[in-house]
This record gives sequence, structure tokens and C-alpha cells, in this order.
Amino acid sequence: MDAQQRRTEIPRAPPAGEPGGDVSSILLAFGVFAAIAALVMFPSSLVHQVPEGHVGAYWRGGALLNIITEPGFHLKLPFITNYEPVQVTLQTDQVKDIPCGTKGGVMITFEKIEVVNRLRKDFVFDTLLNYGVNYDNTWIYDKIHHEINQFCSSHSLQQVYIDIFDQIDERMKDALQADCTRYAPGIEIISVRVTKPKIPESVRRNFEQMEEERTKVLIAIEKQRVAEKEAETKKIMAISEAEKNANVSKILMQQKLTEKDSSRREADIENQMYLDRQKSLADADYYRVLREAEANKLKLTPEFLELKFIDAIARNTKMFFGDKVPNMVLDQRLLGNFLNHSTKDKDGNLEMATDT
Repeated sequence: MDAQQRRTEIPRAPPAGEPGGDVSSILLAFGVFAAIAALVMFPSSLVHQVPEGHVGAYWRGGALLNIITEPGFHLKLPFITNYEPVQVTLQTDQVKDIPCGTKGGVMITFEKIEVVNRLRKDFVFDTLLNYGVNYDNTWIYDKIHHEINQFCSSHSLQQVYIDIFDQIDERMKDALQADCTRYAPGIEIISVRVTKPKIPESVRRNFEQMEEERTKVLIAIEKQRVAEKEAETKKIMAISEAEKNANVSKILMQQKLTEKDSSRREADIENQMYLDRQKSLADADYYRVLREAEANKLKLTPEFLELKFIDAIARNTKMFFGDKVPNMVLDQRLLGNFLNHSTKDKDGNLEMATDT
């Protein structure tokens, strides 16, 4: 840039001997003197500073030069080249007092809308060439007015002021960025911050009353929810208590049934033991009687019967009188006759013979 700036068209002095050579030398000397005087009297017209976060843009004779300088000190032709610093870092443009009419015809005013934007360094020349240094007037200030009026005209006051107020920021950002991307791609919209609009006092009071009523309704709803939660909690606790009691009763009943079953099994075991014992006793008694019967069969001999007979007679305490008493006791024929008249049955049992 400095080399280009130094290539200033300075009229060359004609060679010596040519007509006008003296005049050209005088003009050259005057120009040099004027430049030195301007440098001494107005140093800022020659040397300028580009601040940090900006780039330098230059115009010569009203035409934008395709020269962009970085921050620092630079030189330019005084009174010929104009210079403007252009910010390329984040900047915030504040658009104030934006009137708009809602769908219902109510006039409201947005006191302030802040637009955070940035001009990309590699698009500075094209943006300044097409829209000038005040490019943000076209694509931010005027565009915000237009978009806000478009938005208000298609929505009611309730929507703009309450229902979808939280969406205005994103909608404005998207609308601005869409047009900038299409027509001025060097402008980048970072964010949009919209303040609450001013509405007529009467309408504001109505909104406040509505908000109070809505708050009361919300409080009543919350109280109802709390009551429902408390009732539900009590119901759950009651069900839990009933289930606990039912489980306890079931456990106690199962315990009783288990005890009864154990008692029944114990009684069955005792009964079985008693039956087994009685059966064993009965079998033993049967065996004893059977063995005694077999032994008695073996004892039924004439000699044993005679012995029993004599023994029975001897133990008899009755008194008999007569001349045959000694014969009855001592006569062996009486027993012999008794035995002779006795017969045996087929099974070996003795039977008494009877006279016919």
C-alpha cells in the first residue's frame, strides 16, 4: 500500500533547453514546499493509525481503493486519499424506539433491540463497495424495523407480549441472517436481544389483572395437586398397611396351619405307634394262647387227667356222708370208668360219652 501511495503522479520537469522548463521546475519546487508545509502543519493528514479490531479502508477521489490495512501506523496522500477505520470484531448495534402495530390494531413500542454482529475481514471491500461504511443502517437498523413490523402485524398483542415473546429473538436473528447471507455475506449476525415492548397503560393493567387471576388459578391448581398427592399418599399408606396386616395374618394362619399339621402328624405317629404296640401285644397274646392250647393238647393224657381229677377231689371242701365215700376217693375204678366213657373227637379234643 505504501509503495502504491508513494507512486504519486508528480509532473516531470522538461529537459533543459525545452520551452516551459523553468516553469515546471518552479511548480515542482512549489509542490514539494506545499507537501512539506502540510506535513509540518497537518501531520495527521499524512500519517494515520488503524486501531486494534479494525481495518483501514481508503477512498481516492470518491472511489474505494482495493486496499485494506491492518492495525498500526500507515501513510496516505493528504487531501487526496480519505481513510476510514472499519470494525471487524464483535459489535453491538442498538436499535431504539421501534413502533409497530399488532394484528388487533394496538400500537406498541420496542424501546431497545440489540443486534450483536460482525463484519468478516475478507468481505470488507465487497461490503463497503456495495453498501458503504454505514452498511449496518441498511442490513441492521432498517431491517430490524421492517422485521419487527412484519412480526407484529401477523400476531396478536397476547402473542407478542406474552405467548411467543421468548421466540422473537431467534426469529429476528434468523430473518436478519437470511437476508445478509443472500445479499451481504460478509455480515454475520451473532444474536439478537429484544426488550419487553411498551404497551398502553390500560392494556397493561388488564394484563396485570389477568396475570393475577392466572396466578390465583395456578395457586388453586397447586393446592388441588397437593391435596390429591396427600390423598394419594394416604391411600398408598392405607393400602400398604392393609397389605402388611394381610401378610401378617397370612403368616400367622400359615403358622397355625403348620402347627396343626405338625400336631396331626404327631398324633398320627402316636396312633400308629399305639396300633403297632397293640397289634404286637395282640399278636403276642395270640401266640401265647396258641402255644398254651398246643401245650394243653399235649397235656391231655390219661395220667394228667387223673392227676387233675384227684387234685380237684382233694381240694373239694364239701362233706359227703355214706358208706361209699372212701370208695369214691380211693377206688381207682371210678376214674377209670370216667375215662372209658370219654371219647376223642376227630380233632383230638375230648368229648363226654352219653348214654342213649
